[in-house]
Amino acid sequence: MNTAQIMLEMAKKARTAARGLAGLDRTAKDRALLAMAEGLLEASAHIKSENGKDVEAARKNGLPSAMIDRLLLTDKVMAEMAQGLREVAALPDPVGEVTGMWTRPNGLQVGRMRIPLGVIGFIYESRPNVTVDAAGLCLKSGNAVILKGGSEAINSNLAIASVLEKTLSQAGVPRTAVQVVPTTDRGAVTELLALDEYVDLIIPRGGEGLIRFVAENSRIPVLKHYKGICHVYVDDSADLDMAVRICFNAKVQRPGVCNAMETMLVHQAVADEFLPQAAEVLEKAGVELRCCPETLKRLPGRRQAREEDWPAEFLDLILAVKVVGGLDEALDHIAAYSSKHTEAIVTSDYARARRFLAEVDSSVVLVNASTRFNDGGQLGLGAEIGINTSKLHAFGPMGLTELTTTKFIVFGQGQIRD
Repeated sequence: MNTAQIMLEMAKKARTAARGLAGLDRTAKDRALLAMAEGLLEASAHIKSENGKDVEAARKNGLPSAMIDRLLLTDKVMAEMAQGLREVAALPDPVGEVTGMWTRPNGLQVGRMRIPLGVIGFIYESRPNVTVDAAGLCLKSGNAVILKGGSEAINSNLAIASVLEKTLSQAGVPRTAVQVVPTTDRGAVTELLALDEYVDLIIPRGGEGLIRFVAENSRIPVLKHYKGICHVYVDDSADLDMAVRICFNAKVQRPGVCNAMETMLVHQAVADEFLPQAAEVLEKAGVELRCCPETLKRLPGRRQAREEDWPAEFLDLILAVKVVGGLDEALDHIAAYSSKHTEAIVTSDYARARRFLAEVDSSVVLVNASTRFNDGGQLGLGAEIGINTSKLHAFGPMGLTELTTTKFIVFGQGQIRD
């Protein structure tokens, strides 16, 4: 079969599997998830062997070390993948939950029931562990999933898929509930994006170029995880020691991720005291500061920020720094340059904190905490399939509940409409 035929057949099988999944109870899904976890550990040697082929090819092709690191499956990563499935199994099942029942004047009882989305197309890069994360979350939420990983991880993903499909079948779950696209043909993505008759939602996870391509070419609704231009604003009422700790963590703890701080905004009233303290610890950790003119007055000799630094996602030990006149200017800057991902304020002023929470239009807004907490696990969702920076139908980290929707259910006693 050619690529178009492969994708069409996968979509048809996924649609059929989705119908079967919708009727499964929690016990059956949890049993399958636990079987998947054990199956991965039992097949660990084979999966790591296949992963070795991908890593070797990546090195020969000159892929960056950061990408190779994300690609590598170690014993630790394999154990974490299995544990992730166990943790998803332990989470409450959102499917079938009935909320908000009310009675109409004619006696009809009306409510909402949470249901799966149906078939999800998940397009992602590099990390083969994401194959397992997405499979587990989609299964628990009752969705069939078609997984299109990057060509650099094809051997790893196919090895993982063979284990998942086998264990699903043994657990009495449709084996085509989880399918990995078996080709590296880039045309597979284009074909998938056209299958709106069978696929209900597309979730891309990767670089900005991938997400823009998917959003511009899909006939299926897309949940977009665009780049993370994350800000921390240090207010003049802030505890400055706290502010240093928060900013350091937000930038340095893991600089190459989407919830790392990329711009630090500092109230002019505390800039003389705060900036030298912050610069000392940040630069000791290897952070390059790109400073506005007002910042350079306090930190001479650093690199001056250019206009392109304010909307930049550095994903590195680089930080844009700007002194602002107050909360209004901070809010204006965030509105102009934010990617709607994560913003934080450090303040002891309750009214300003409330205003920041109300006016900042991002998926997670924090008061006196690091931007690094925009993560499904950290926020109590248990796990996430990605962080949606668009508002339909979910905003922010997407856990099990966000992979469902609701339908109306109505109980009557013979009522007819006049």
